[in-house]
Amino acid sequence: MTSSPPVRPLHPLAERDLRVVWHPCTQMKDHEWLPLTPIERGEGAWLYGYDGRRYLDAISSWWVNLFGHANPRINAAITAQLGRLEHVILAGFTHEPAVQLAERLTRLAPPGLTRCFYADNGSSAIEVALKMSFHYWRNQGRDCQRSGCEL
Repeated sequence: MTSSPPVRPLHPLAERDLRVVWHPCTQMKDHEWLPLTPIERGEGAWLYGYDGRRYLDAISSWWVNLFGHANPRINAAITAQLGRLEHVILAGFTHEPAVQLAERLTRLAPPGLTRCFYADNGSSAIEVALKMSFHYWRNQGRDCQRSGCEL
């Protein structure tokens, strides 16, 4: 006879979450027996729950996997930038940090790669690469829809 795993009481944040958040890469039904772990803060490679437990963040995202949570240098740079400009779309506009980063990246890139296209995530970057390839080959006189084209 098998017994189901014990279910610990839900933290109020987890209860609120389950009413309004659909988690990516998650079978939501699992949360009927596997409660969410509410995280209060992060520091370095560690996440800290509201219950005081510490968890090694081995699935970090963004820069956290290299530099850790609450990195003082990154936080200072973000805070300084937020004091000047939070965001501006690059469709018809430009700003100093975008140009500075593009200049640095093109200096590091192989010869012939002279422009940067900014995307906010991996899937958008793939979509842009496909569109750029399609337009390159189209400009070369090839019909990619009929004969196929390579990236």
